[in-house]
Amino acid sequence: MKIVENYGWNDSWKAKWADQSNNEKLQACIAGRILLEHKHMYRVVTDEGEWLASLSGSFKHLAQDRRDFPAVGDWVAIEKMPGEEKGIIRSILPRTSLFSRKVAGLTTAEQIVAVNVDIVFLIMSLNLDFNVRRLERYLIAAWDSGANPIIVLTKKDLCDNPQFYVDQANNVAFGVPVHVVSSVTGEGVVELQELLKDGKTAALLGSSGVGKSSLTNALCGENVMVVQNIREDDDKGRHTTTHRELFRMPGGGLLIDTPGMREFQMWDNSESLNTGFKDVEQFANSCRFTDCQHKNQPGCAVQEALGNGSLTRERYASYEKLKRELAYVERKADAAAQKAERGKWKQITKDMRKRPGKKR
Repeated sequence: MKIVENYGWNDSWKAKWADQSNNEKLQACIAGRILLEHKHMYRVVTDEGEWLASLSGSFKHLAQDRRDFPAVGDWVAIEKMPGEEKGIIRSILPRTSLFSRKVAGLTTAEQIVAVNVDIVFLIMSLNLDFNVRRLERYLIAAWDSGANPIIVLTKKDLCDNPQFYVDQANNVAFGVPVHVVSSVTGEGVVELQELLKDGKTAALLGSSGVGKSSLTNALCGENVMVVQNIREDDDKGRHTTTHRELFRMPGGGLLIDTPGMREFQMWDNSESLNTGFKDVEQFANSCRFTDCQHKNQPGCAVQEALGNGSLTRERYASYEKLKRELAYVERKADAAAQKAERGKWKQITKDMRKRPGKKR
């Protein structure tokens, strides 16, 4: 078996590779998967071993947005540098999934969280940090990513009534599996390992202190991540994971651990908002008028559901808030894209004027 086959390389990726084989720039390249990213340097596993890699000049020149650059989990075409255990990344193979969010703070930009994952483990702990509204956000982004979401509730060994939290998760998850685990006792860990057989890749996503690093160690069967305790006064955690990294599991699965996300702002997930809020959409589609604003209009099924308790006001408020947030991000992103496009053509014009034979 080739080394890359231990990291998810299969017939589907071979077909994607074959589609690029006619590119002359890639003739000297081999396939590799990014295990770790650190300040525009990458650790890449290939059939010839692990290499430290950087981007080619043309790659950097053509890349415009964050998603144009490699991320942990990407498959890339990489060329080995003569006489060194280093490589140059020439291109990225088309992705099968992409989970992203808006960067924290006021800046309107995308942050890539995980790519090419089959499953997204949405991690929440069975303590005061459990937050249904945050879970709603995770679910929407997971559906939009192209991967399958699975909710994982950790720290069962510290919880007297896990079913209370399971019921809350089920109320907003609509058929998404919910697993309760303990990294201390090992309960539920084997069931998660079974989901990742046959070279599947999963990403662990959640806030600081929910037990992602402990779960990574439990799933991998060894201490691959440092673990820190949560604060006793508020059940909130410290940042343990400071980077994204891909690990191999004993059963053949692959795992991407990610830094904790105390703040999770949406990024371009408007299409999946309907999937994450099926209940609200069903009520809205039952309104008498198709342009109902769900306020004081006659025959409004949403207001009727709010009145009789079929839809909670907290759930509907969360839906409205996310709609406004996504609309704002879309407007800002469009403005940024237009600015970037103008800048690109301005630079092209400058480059053309500098060419020999052109009048200045």
